[in-house]
Amino acid sequence: MRSRLLPAVLVAALVPSVLGAGSAEPSPEVRVATFNASLNRAAEGELLADLSTPDDPQARLVADTIQEVRPDVLLVNEFDHDPATVEKFRDNYLATGANPIDYPYAFVAPSNTGVPSGFDLNGDGVVGGPDDALGFGEFPGQYGMLVLSRFPLGEARTFQNFPWKDLPGNRIPPGFYDPAALEVLPLSSKSHWDVPVEVGSETVHLLASHPTPPAFDGPEQRNKRRNADEILFWRHYVTPGPLAEALVDDDGVPGGLADDAPFVIVGDLNSDPFDGDSFPGAADQILTAPRVIDPEPRSTGGVENANPDHAGDPALDTADFADPVPGNLRVDYALPSEPMEVRGSGVFWPESGDPLARLNEASDHRLTWVDLRVR
Repeated sequence: MRSRLLPAVLVAALVPSVLGAGSAEPSPEVRVATFNASLNRAAEGELLADLSTPDDPQARLVADTIQEVRPDVLLVNEFDHDPATVEKFRDNYLATGANPIDYPYAFVAPSNTGVPSGFDLNGDGVVGGPDDALGFGEFPGQYGMLVLSRFPLGEARTFQNFPWKDLPGNRIPPGFYDPAALEVLPLSSKSHWDVPVEVGSETVHLLASHPTPPAFDGPEQRNKRRNADEILFWRHYVTPGPLAEALVDDDGVPGGLADDAPFVIVGDLNSDPFDGDSFPGAADQILTAPRVIDPEPRSTGGVENANPDHAGDPALDTADFADPVPGNLRVDYALPSEPMEVRGSGVFWPESGDPLARLNEASDHRLTWVDLRVR
């Protein structure tokens, strides 16, 4: 569903919405970031309650991290969907502390997580529960997404309802799902968003998602396959042609991006190119997509916490997972497109001796950013 510009009094409407108003100085440079902040809670309404006061210690660490890096445009993964929480997070956390930061624009939209499917999707013979939801979750909107921006946001496209079966080249496990279930099972475990960001006179498309982890399934590999296909969606979307034309948004409009539209693919994609449990080649689908630039953001904290048995460069890791398995992985991405110029990039992972190392406790993921010259 395309977004609507709404006044602040309608912030709590449970529809895709662009929040806030104001102005931003035109600039040819922009810092774009993604952060799986782990601001998910076990029950509906808990996050709103936690953010309604300035006293939640984890939210304070998340806000301090954002204030330290100061991205202009930020995707937050695992932010439970309730538009009322956005104002609480901005007012009680981002706008307070030693380095307040203002994001006058925000985008939120519903997520498939926790939405009952009515089918036995995991094949255990029982219908119901988080594993049989359209996307894994205990309640609708758990593990949702949020976009925050200093720059105005245009009319977004969402692909929450796009059927998995309609993705060209899909990897749906043969014979595993009830045919009736495939009629309602979306590709997105959360959603796929194309959010236009107006940077001066230019429009940059923020392509945001959070594919399901490639784990917690059986020999059918339903989660591995879905993860890989959620990533494949973006390759189709940024590649003009018949594969992109097969993608239909929630308003019924087909097609992907124009071949000259600048974009940044962002999100916790739950896929490492070398290590972990991903379907083979899953991450490479976007790393090798047309016009995609991999800035290879790095940190010294990742090197300090390296897993010696891993094939990938630990400086590129973005998540501090359990050792020895799966260990630290590169799963969070900010991948811009040509012809934008990369001016810098990084993974915010302070080393243990750094005074800012306390911020590593905010989440098991690290904020990942890229600086871009848009024009």
